[in-house]
Amino acid sequence: MGCYTSSSRKEVLPLFEKADALLWYPSHYEGFETSENVVYVGAAPNQHIVPLTQHLLTEFGLRGWMVGSNYIWAWENNRILREALTASQGTVLGERYFTIGETDFEAIVAQIIADRPDFVFTTLIGQSGFVFLNLLRNACKAAGIEQSEEIPTASCSLSEAELPLIGDAIEGHLSSSVYFSTVNSAENDRFIARWKAQFGGETHASADAENAYAAVHLLAKAAERAGSASFNDVRDAVRGLTFDAPQGRIKVDEENLHCWMRPRIGRSRADGTFDIIQESPVAVRPDPYLTWSNDSLDVRGAKLRLVK
Repeated sequence: MGCYTSSSRKEVLPLFEKADALLWYPSHYEGFETSENVVYVGAAPNQHIVPLTQHLLTEFGLRGWMVGSNYIWAWENNRILREALTASQGTVLGERYFTIGETDFEAIVAQIIADRPDFVFTTLIGQSGFVFLNLLRNACKAAGIEQSEEIPTASCSLSEAELPLIGDAIEGHLSSSVYFSTVNSAENDRFIARWKAQFGGETHASADAENAYAAVHLLAKAAERAGSASFNDVRDAVRGLTFDAPQGRIKVDEENLHCWMRPRIGRSRADGTFDIIQESPVAVRPDPYLTWSNDSLDVRGAKLRLVK
């Protein structure tokens, strides 16, 4: 169980396939991959980037700026958003990529403020993301702009683990995820109580923590169902398996070994958690290749069908 970045997952995947082993991948990812050696316990693109795209284009407008770290996570998520903007006669005002760890964003922040986009989609990770959000917030304040309202930032990776590291600019950022620590459910209440007992009350559980927790339980249930711990037996037993996770009931898809999950959108708060402002009433079928066989992207009343 492990790997957080898509680059790390792709690095180790050939080793799992060669050894006939099973990787339980707990992080949301950009999709366009399936492997019989991976159980994908994090969100697929139709469970995070697609709902966020719908929200941004319907609630804020059709003029977007995209800033990301220069690797596969950013490339693929930005491509999906770019195609949605193009299909709905929107405009990508700018798209820039930076080396992971880069913190020199003064020039790009100045350009964003000059362009005044309807929203900024950021796929910057780690320190790059924290510095960018601070610089943008401070530059907007100096220009008399209420950043969270006039140039909102949105992400598919910002979580409770990162919020304390943003500093004074912690509030008002949008994030798309299948889990936030503020999910209202009895199972999440129990999970949070156990979390606080283990780690104290100063930290908050994130989607990656919750997905890893679910992965452990799914493995245990699959081994119990199979009556074996062998690779083939466990992989077969996990197909269609359900678990009442803190985020709600999830199910491992029989065909692609991704999980059915409920997409949510949150807005960050000063206490390091998120207000959930939108959530799906039901678990959504994982569609890693965005074939859109049964669903389409509804933007301002227009049904967009993107086939990859």
